[in-house]
Amino acid sequence: MTDSDGKKQLLHLVFGGELESLQSVQFKDLNGLDIVGIFPDYASALQAWKAKAQATVDNAQMRYFIVHMHRLLDPQSND
Repeated sequence: MTDSDGKKQLLHLVFGGELESLQSVQFKDLNGLDIVGIFPDYASALQAWKAKAQATVDNAQMRYFIVHMHRLLDPQSND
Protein backbone atom coordinates (compact mmCIF):
# COMPACT_ATOMS: atom_id res chain seq x y z
CA MET A 1 0.00 0.00 0.00
CA THR A 2 1.59 3.25 -1.11
CA ASP A 3 0.25 6.77 -1.40
CA SER A 4 0.54 9.06 -4.43
CA ASP A 5 4.04 10.13 -3.35
CA GLY A 6 5.26 6.54 -3.37
CA LYS A 7 5.54 6.38 0.42
CA LYS A 8 4.12 3.36 2.18
CA GLN A 9 0.75 4.13 3.79
CA LEU A 10 0.60 3.26 7.46
CA LEU A 11 -3.03 4.07 8.23
CA HIS A 12 -4.03 4.88 11.81
CA LEU A 13 -7.52 5.40 13.26
CA VAL A 14 -8.06 7.80 16.17
CA PHE A 15 -11.26 7.42 18.17
CA GLY A 16 -12.52 7.75 21.70
CA GLY A 17 -15.41 7.80 24.08
CA GLU A 18 -16.46 7.72 27.68
CA LEU A 19 -15.61 4.53 29.54
CA GLU A 20 -17.92 2.73 31.96
CA SER A 21 -15.05 2.41 34.44
CA LEU A 22 -11.36 3.22 34.60
CA GLN A 23 -10.49 -0.47 35.03
CA SER A 24 -11.60 -1.59 31.55
CA VAL A 25 -12.03 -0.49 27.97
CA GLN A 26 -15.81 -0.78 27.95
CA PHE A 27 -17.55 2.24 26.45
CA LYS A 28 -20.72 3.71 28.00
CA ASP A 29 -22.31 4.49 24.64
CA LEU A 30 -21.07 2.91 21.41
CA ASN A 31 -23.30 5.23 19.38
CA GLY A 32 -21.58 8.19 21.01
CA LEU A 33 -18.03 7.22 20.05
CA ASP A 34 -16.01 10.10 18.66
CA ILE A 35 -14.37 8.97 15.41
CA VAL A 36 -11.66 11.59 15.03
CA GLY A 37 -10.39 10.26 11.71
CA ILE A 38 -8.03 8.06 9.74
CA PHE A 39 -4.49 9.34 9.33
CA PRO A 40 -1.72 8.39 6.86
CA ASP A 41 0.99 7.96 9.49
CA TYR A 42 1.55 7.60 13.22
CA ALA A 43 2.88 11.14 13.69
CA SER A 44 -0.29 12.80 12.41
CA ALA A 45 -2.48 10.33 14.34
CA LEU A 46 -0.53 11.11 17.51
CA GLN A 47 -1.01 14.83 16.97
CA ALA A 48 -4.80 14.36 16.62
CA TRP A 49 -4.88 12.04 19.65
CA LYS A 50 -3.02 14.57 21.80
CA ALA A 51 -5.38 17.37 20.81
CA LYS A 52 -8.47 15.32 21.69
CA ALA A 53 -6.96 13.95 24.91
CA GLN A 54 -6.01 17.43 26.08
CA ALA A 55 -9.42 18.84 25.16
CA THR A 56 -11.15 16.24 27.37
CA VAL A 57 -8.67 16.19 30.26
CA ASP A 58 -11.37 17.29 32.75
CA ASN A 59 -13.38 14.09 32.12
CA ALA A 60 -11.41 11.24 33.70
CA GLN A 61 -13.53 8.60 31.97
CA MET A 62 -13.03 9.97 28.47
CA ARG A 63 -10.31 8.09 26.59
CA TYR A 64 -8.92 8.30 23.08
CA PHE A 65 -7.04 5.54 21.27
CA ILE A 66 -4.84 5.07 18.21
CA VAL A 67 -5.48 1.89 16.21
CA HIS A 68 -2.75 0.75 13.83
CA MET A 69 -5.05 -0.08 10.91
CA HIS A 70 -2.15 -0.97 8.62
CA ARG A 71 -1.37 -3.91 10.93
CA LEU A 72 -4.94 -5.15 10.64
CA LEU A 73 -4.91 -4.79 6.85
CA ASP A 74 -1.50 -6.45 6.43
CA PRO A 75 -0.71 -8.66 9.46
CA GLN A 76 2.48 -9.97 7.82
CA SER A 77 4.00 -6.48 7.69
CA ASN A 78 6.82 -5.58 10.07
CA ASP A 79 5.87 -1.87 10.26
